[in-house]
Amino acid sequence: MRAVPAWTGPFDPDNMPAELLAGDRPHVVRGGFAHWPVVQAARQSDDALARYLMGLYNGVRVGLFQLAPEARGRVFYADETLTGFNFNRYAATLDQVLTGLLGVARTSEPPALYVGSTTVEAVLPGFLDANVMGLGARDALVSLWLGNRTRIAAHYDLPDNLAVVAAGRRRFTVFPPEQIHNLYMGPLDPTPAGQPVSLVDFAKPDFERFPRFAQALEAGEVAELEPGDAIFIPSMWFHHIEGLEPVNLLINAWWRQTPDYVDSPLSTLHLALMTLRDLPEKERRVWQHHFQHFVFGADDTTWAHIPAAARGLLGPIDDTASRKARAQLLSQLKR
Repeated sequence: MRAVPAWTGPFDPDNMPAELLAGDRPHVVRGGFAHWPVVQAARQSDDALARYLMGLYNGVRVGLFQLAPEARGRVFYADETLTGFNFNRYAATLDQVLTGLLGVARTSEPPALYVGSTTVEAVLPGFLDANVMGLGARDALVSLWLGNRTRIAAHYDLPDNLAVVAAGRRRFTVFPPEQIHNLYMGPLDPTPAGQPVSLVDFAKPDFERFPRFAQALEAGEVAELEPGDAIFIPSMWFHHIEGLEPVNLLINAWWRQTPDYVDSPLSTLHLALMTLRDLPEKERRVWQHHFQHFVFGADDTTWAHIPAAARGLLGPIDDTASRKARAQLLSQLKR
Protein backbone atom coordinates (compact mmCIF):
# COMPACT_ATOMS: atom_id res chain seq x y z
CA MET A 1 0.00 0.00 0.00
CA ARG A 2 0.97 3.63 -0.34
CA ALA A 3 2.52 5.39 2.64
CA VAL A 4 0.48 7.90 4.60
CA PRO A 5 1.92 11.23 3.42
CA ALA A 6 4.18 13.15 5.76
CA TRP A 7 3.20 16.63 6.88
CA THR A 8 5.52 19.05 5.09
CA GLY A 9 4.21 22.37 6.37
CA PRO A 10 5.46 24.29 9.39
CA PHE A 11 4.94 22.47 12.69
CA ASP A 12 5.11 23.71 16.26
CA PRO A 13 4.14 21.02 18.80
CA ASP A 14 3.16 23.71 21.29
CA ASN A 15 0.86 25.39 18.77
CA MET A 16 -0.02 22.94 16.05
CA PRO A 17 -1.09 24.24 12.64
CA ALA A 18 -4.82 24.52 12.03
CA GLU A 19 -4.25 23.34 8.46
CA LEU A 20 -3.17 19.96 9.81
CA LEU A 21 -5.76 19.60 12.58
CA ALA A 22 -8.69 20.60 10.37
CA GLY A 23 -7.58 18.57 7.37
CA ASP A 24 -9.66 16.00 5.53
CA ARG A 25 -6.94 13.35 5.09
CA PRO A 26 -4.35 11.69 7.34
CA HIS A 27 -0.81 12.97 7.69
CA VAL A 28 2.21 11.69 9.58
CA VAL A 29 4.37 14.08 11.61
CA ARG A 30 7.84 12.56 11.92
CA GLY A 31 9.68 13.38 15.14
CA GLY A 32 7.25 16.16 16.05
CA PHE A 33 7.10 15.03 19.70
CA ALA A 34 10.58 13.57 20.13
CA HIS A 35 11.30 16.19 22.80
CA TRP A 36 8.60 14.85 25.15
CA PRO A 37 10.05 13.64 28.47
CA VAL A 38 8.06 10.40 28.20
CA VAL A 39 9.58 9.74 24.76
CA GLN A 40 13.06 10.43 26.11
CA ALA A 41 12.47 7.97 28.93
CA ALA A 42 11.11 5.31 26.56
CA ARG A 43 14.17 5.64 24.32
CA GLN A 44 16.38 4.80 27.30
CA SER A 45 14.60 1.54 28.14
CA ASP A 46 11.24 0.02 29.01
CA ASP A 47 12.27 0.17 32.68
CA ALA A 48 12.94 3.91 32.36
CA LEU A 49 9.51 4.37 30.79
CA ALA A 50 7.90 2.49 33.68
CA ARG A 51 9.75 4.64 36.24
CA TYR A 52 8.65 7.81 34.47
CA LEU A 53 4.98 6.79 34.41
CA MET A 54 5.02 5.59 38.03
CA GLY A 55 6.49 8.94 39.07
CA LEU A 56 3.23 10.57 37.97
CA TYR A 57 0.78 7.79 38.80
CA ASN A 58 -1.92 8.57 41.38
CA GLY A 59 -3.08 5.02 42.15
CA VAL A 60 -6.36 5.07 40.20
CA ARG A 61 -7.15 1.67 38.69
CA VAL A 62 -7.27 1.25 34.93
CA GLY A 63 -9.23 -1.11 32.70
CA LEU A 64 -7.07 -3.99 31.46
CA PHE A 65 -7.86 -6.36 28.59
CA GLN A 66 -6.05 -9.71 28.70
CA LEU A 67 -5.99 -12.13 25.77
CA ALA A 68 -4.69 -15.69 25.62
CA PRO A 69 -1.48 -16.22 23.60
CA GLU A 70 -3.38 -18.02 20.82
CA ALA A 71 -5.28 -14.78 20.05
CA ARG A 72 -1.99 -13.39 18.66
CA GLY A 73 -2.88 -10.01 20.11
CA ARG A 74 -6.04 -9.57 18.06
CA VAL A 75 -8.67 -7.88 20.22
CA PHE A 76 -11.81 -9.33 18.68
CA TYR A 77 -14.87 -11.52 19.01
CA ALA A 78 -14.59 -14.96 20.58
CA ASP A 79 -16.02 -16.86 17.61
CA GLU A 80 -18.04 -16.48 14.42
CA THR A 81 -21.30 -15.95 16.32
CA LEU A 82 -20.02 -12.44 17.16
CA THR A 83 -21.82 -12.55 20.50
CA GLY A 84 -18.86 -12.66 22.89
CA PHE A 85 -15.25 -11.49 23.00
CA ASN A 86 -11.85 -13.17 23.16
CA PHE A 87 -10.58 -11.16 26.13
CA ASN A 88 -11.17 -10.80 29.84
CA ARG A 89 -11.48 -7.40 31.49
CA TYR A 90 -9.92 -6.53 34.83
CA ALA A 91 -9.44 -3.45 36.99
CA ALA A 92 -5.71 -3.16 37.70
CA THR A 93 -3.22 -0.66 39.04
CA LEU A 94 -0.75 0.80 36.59
CA ASP A 95 2.18 -0.80 38.40
CA GLN A 96 0.51 -4.20 37.99
CA VAL A 97 0.12 -3.58 34.26
CA LEU A 98 3.72 -2.42 33.83
CA THR A 99 5.03 -5.34 35.88
CA GLY A 100 3.03 -7.70 33.69
CA LEU A 101 4.28 -6.13 30.45
CA LEU A 102 7.91 -6.19 31.53
CA GLY A 103 7.52 -9.71 32.90
CA VAL A 104 6.37 -11.20 29.58
CA ALA A 105 8.46 -8.95 27.33
CA ARG A 106 10.92 -11.70 26.45
CA THR A 107 8.33 -14.47 26.19
CA SER A 108 8.01 -15.95 22.72
CA GLU A 109 4.20 -16.29 22.88
CA PRO A 110 3.00 -13.98 25.64
CA PRO A 111 -0.58 -13.20 26.56
CA ALA A 112 -1.69 -9.86 25.18
CA LEU A 113 -2.12 -7.09 27.74
CA TYR A 114 -3.91 -3.91 26.71
CA VAL A 115 -5.01 -0.76 28.51
CA GLY A 116 -7.11 1.36 26.17
CA SER A 117 -8.86 4.72 26.14
CA THR A 118 -7.81 5.79 29.64
CA THR A 119 -8.02 9.52 30.33
CA VAL A 120 -4.46 10.68 30.95
CA GLU A 121 -5.17 13.29 33.61
CA ALA A 122 -7.34 10.80 35.54
CA VAL A 123 -4.34 8.54 36.22
CA LEU A 124 -1.22 10.63 35.45
CA PRO A 125 -1.90 14.16 36.75
CA GLY A 126 0.67 16.60 35.42
CA PHE A 127 1.61 14.44 32.44
CA LEU A 128 0.23 16.94 29.95
CA ASP A 129 2.04 19.83 31.62
CA ALA A 130 5.36 18.22 30.71
CA ASN A 131 4.26 16.52 27.49
CA VAL A 132 2.37 19.31 25.77
CA MET A 133 -0.11 18.85 22.94
CA GLY A 134 -0.60 22.29 21.47
CA LEU A 135 -4.22 21.95 20.39
CA GLY A 136 -5.19 25.54 21.08
CA ALA A 137 -8.77 26.13 22.12
CA ARG A 138 -9.92 22.66 21.06
CA ASP A 139 -11.77 20.83 23.84
CA ALA A 140 -9.80 17.61 23.47
CA LEU A 141 -10.02 14.35 25.38
CA VAL A 142 -6.48 13.03 25.83
CA SER A 143 -6.13 9.29 26.46
CA LEU A 144 -3.40 6.70 26.85
CA TRP A 145 -3.14 3.25 25.24
CA LEU A 146 -0.60 0.89 26.78
CA GLY A 147 0.12 -2.70 25.85
CA ASN A 148 2.32 -5.21 24.07
CA ARG A 149 1.88 -6.66 20.58
CA THR A 150 -1.83 -6.07 20.13
CA ARG A 151 -3.94 -5.69 17.00
CA ILE A 152 -7.00 -3.44 16.97
CA ALA A 153 -9.46 -4.15 14.14
CA ALA A 154 -10.16 -1.44 11.59
CA HIS A 155 -12.77 0.99 12.92
CA TYR A 156 -13.70 4.65 12.73
CA ASP A 157 -14.04 7.37 15.35
CA LEU A 158 -16.43 10.28 15.17
CA PRO A 159 -13.92 12.84 16.51
CA ASP A 160 -10.75 13.96 14.78
CA ASN A 161 -7.72 12.17 16.20
CA LEU A 162 -4.08 13.06 16.80
CA ALA A 163 -2.13 10.03 18.01
CA VAL A 164 1.46 10.28 19.30
CA VAL A 165 3.65 7.22 19.71
CA ALA A 166 5.35 7.70 23.09
CA ALA A 167 7.01 4.29 23.33
CA GLY A 168 7.48 1.25 21.11
CA ARG A 169 6.31 1.22 17.51
CA ARG A 170 2.84 1.23 15.97
CA ARG A 171 1.61 0.46 12.49
CA PHE A 172 -1.46 2.37 11.31
CA THR A 173 -3.36 1.22 8.23
CA VAL A 174 -5.95 3.81 7.20
CA PHE A 175 -8.80 3.87 4.71
CA PRO A 176 -11.06 6.71 3.53
CA PRO A 177 -14.68 6.62 4.75
CA GLU A 178 -16.05 5.53 1.37
CA GLN A 179 -14.30 2.16 1.81
CA ILE A 180 -16.90 1.05 4.37
CA HIS A 181 -18.47 -1.23 1.74
CA ASN A 182 -15.16 -3.06 1.21
CA LEU A 183 -14.15 -3.47 4.86
CA TYR A 184 -16.96 -5.84 5.88
CA MET A 185 -18.02 -4.13 9.08
CA GLY A 186 -19.39 -6.14 11.98
CA PRO A 187 -22.51 -5.47 14.06
CA LEU A 188 -23.30 -2.12 15.64
CA ASP A 189 -23.78 -3.97 18.92
CA PRO A 190 -22.04 -5.70 20.58
CA THR A 191 -18.60 -4.39 19.64
CA PRO A 192 -15.21 -5.01 21.24
CA ALA A 193 -14.73 -1.38 22.30
CA GLY A 194 -17.68 0.78 21.25
CA GLN A 195 -17.47 1.22 17.50
CA PRO A 196 -18.25 -1.42 14.85
CA VAL A 197 -15.10 -3.09 13.53
CA SER A 198 -14.02 -4.75 10.31
CA LEU A 199 -14.34 -8.53 10.44
CA VAL A 200 -11.29 -9.01 8.21
CA ASP A 201 -8.17 -10.35 9.91
CA PHE A 202 -5.47 -8.13 8.41
CA ALA A 203 -2.75 -10.67 9.31
CA LYS A 204 -4.35 -13.35 7.12
CA PRO A 205 -7.24 -11.92 5.10
CA ASP A 206 -9.72 -14.45 3.75
CA PHE A 207 -10.32 -13.12 0.22
CA GLU A 208 -12.84 -15.85 -0.55
CA ARG A 209 -15.05 -14.71 2.32
CA PHE A 210 -14.19 -11.01 1.96
CA PRO A 211 -13.37 -10.50 -1.75
CA ARG A 212 -13.95 -6.73 -1.78
CA PHE A 213 -11.21 -6.27 0.81
CA ALA A 214 -8.75 -6.33 -2.08
CA GLN A 215 -10.31 -3.07 -3.27
CA ALA A 216 -9.96 -1.58 0.20
CA LEU A 217 -6.26 -2.42 0.19
CA GLU A 218 -5.85 -0.56 -3.10
CA ALA A 219 -7.28 2.55 -1.43
CA GLY A 220 -5.49 2.10 1.90
CA GLU A 221 -2.35 3.75 3.24
CA VAL A 222 0.08 2.56 5.90
CA ALA A 223 2.41 4.27 8.37
CA GLU A 224 4.87 2.74 10.81
CA LEU A 225 5.60 5.15 13.64
CA GLU A 226 8.55 5.39 16.03
CA PRO A 227 8.63 7.14 19.44
CA GLY A 228 8.01 10.86 18.93
CA ASP A 229 6.12 10.38 15.65
CA ALA A 230 2.44 11.27 15.33
CA ILE A 231 -0.43 10.73 12.93
CA PHE A 232 -3.49 12.88 12.35
CA ILE A 233 -6.59 10.85 11.44
CA PRO A 234 -9.67 12.84 10.38
CA SER A 235 -13.14 12.03 11.60
CA MET A 236 -14.62 8.80 10.20
CA TRP A 237 -11.44 7.54 8.52
CA PHE A 238 -10.99 3.84 9.21
CA HIS A 239 -7.82 2.82 11.01
CA HIS A 240 -6.31 -0.54 11.95
CA ILE A 241 -3.62 -0.32 14.66
CA GLU A 242 -0.86 -2.77 15.57
CA GLY A 243 1.56 -2.59 18.49
CA LEU A 244 4.89 -3.88 17.21
CA GLU A 245 7.03 -4.05 20.36
CA PRO A 246 6.78 -5.79 23.76
CA VAL A 247 5.91 -2.41 25.32
CA ASN A 248 3.97 0.26 23.40
CA LEU A 249 2.49 3.51 24.66
CA LEU A 250 0.27 5.78 22.59
CA ILE A 251 -1.11 9.16 23.65
CA ASN A 252 -4.02 10.43 21.60
CA ALA A 253 -6.29 13.45 21.57
CA TRP A 254 -9.87 13.41 20.27
CA TRP A 255 -11.90 16.50 19.49
CA ARG A 256 -14.96 17.39 17.46
CA GLN A 257 -15.29 20.37 15.16
CA THR A 258 -18.91 20.85 16.24
CA PRO A 259 -20.32 22.17 19.53
CA ASP A 260 -21.19 19.78 22.34
CA TYR A 261 -24.92 20.28 21.82
CA VAL A 262 -24.72 18.71 18.34
CA ASP A 263 -25.68 15.08 18.87
CA SER A 264 -23.77 12.19 17.34
CA PRO A 265 -24.81 11.28 13.77
CA LEU A 266 -24.65 7.67 14.96
CA SER A 267 -27.95 8.33 16.72
CA THR A 268 -29.39 9.29 13.35
CA LEU A 269 -28.02 6.11 11.79
CA HIS A 270 -29.64 3.96 14.47
CA LEU A 271 -32.99 5.70 14.00
CA ALA A 272 -32.68 5.39 10.23
CA LEU A 273 -32.14 1.66 10.55
CA MET A 274 -35.28 1.46 12.68
CA THR A 275 -37.47 3.70 10.54
CA LEU A 276 -36.19 3.78 6.94
CA ARG A 277 -34.21 0.70 5.96
CA ASP A 278 -37.14 -1.73 5.80
CA LEU A 279 -39.59 0.56 4.02
CA PRO A 280 -40.78 -0.43 0.54
CA GLU A 281 -38.21 0.61 -2.05
CA LYS A 282 -40.41 3.34 -3.52
CA GLU A 283 -40.76 4.92 -0.06
CA ARG A 284 -37.02 4.74 0.61
CA ARG A 285 -36.44 6.62 -2.65
CA VAL A 286 -38.85 9.33 -1.50
CA TRP A 287 -36.96 9.73 1.76
CA GLN A 288 -33.68 9.91 -0.14
CA HIS A 289 -35.06 13.03 -1.82
CA HIS A 290 -36.07 14.49 1.54
CA PHE A 291 -32.65 13.90 3.10
CA GLN A 292 -30.95 15.35 0.04
CA HIS A 293 -33.19 18.43 0.19
CA PHE A 294 -33.07 19.10 3.93
CA VAL A 295 -29.62 17.80 4.86
CA PHE A 296 -27.03 16.85 2.25
CA GLY A 297 -27.94 19.37 -0.44
CA ALA A 298 -29.18 22.16 1.82
CA ASP A 299 -27.86 25.71 1.59
CA ASP A 300 -29.15 29.21 2.38
CA THR A 301 -31.52 29.11 -0.59
CA THR A 302 -33.27 25.93 0.56
CA TRP A 303 -35.56 27.72 3.00
CA ALA A 304 -35.10 31.34 1.94
CA HIS A 305 -38.85 31.49 1.16
CA ILE A 306 -39.74 30.78 4.82
CA PRO A 307 -39.74 33.71 7.30
CA ALA A 308 -36.78 33.42 9.67
CA ALA A 309 -39.02 33.36 12.75
CA ALA A 310 -40.94 30.36 11.37
CA ARG A 311 -38.00 28.16 10.36
CA GLY A 312 -37.59 26.18 13.60
CA LEU A 313 -35.09 23.38 12.98
CA LEU A 314 -34.55 24.74 9.47
CA GLY A 315 -32.89 27.77 11.05
CA PRO A 316 -29.55 27.94 12.86
CA ILE A 317 -29.13 25.25 15.52
CA ASP A 318 -27.92 26.47 18.89
CA ASP A 319 -28.02 24.96 22.37
CA THR A 320 -31.61 26.08 22.98
CA ALA A 321 -32.89 24.74 19.66
CA SER A 322 -31.02 21.49 20.18
CA ARG A 323 -32.51 20.94 23.64
CA LYS A 324 -36.03 21.65 22.34
CA ALA A 325 -35.62 19.25 19.40
CA ARG A 326 -34.18 16.55 21.66
CA ALA A 327 -37.13 16.86 24.06
CA GLN A 328 -39.59 16.55 21.19
CA LEU A 329 -37.79 13.52 19.79
CA LEU A 330 -37.67 11.77 23.18
CA SER A 331 -41.39 12.42 23.62
CA GLN A 332 -42.12 10.83 20.24
CA LEU A 333 -39.92 7.81 20.95
CA LYS A 334 -41.74 7.12 24.22
CA ARG A 335 -45.09 6.72 22.50
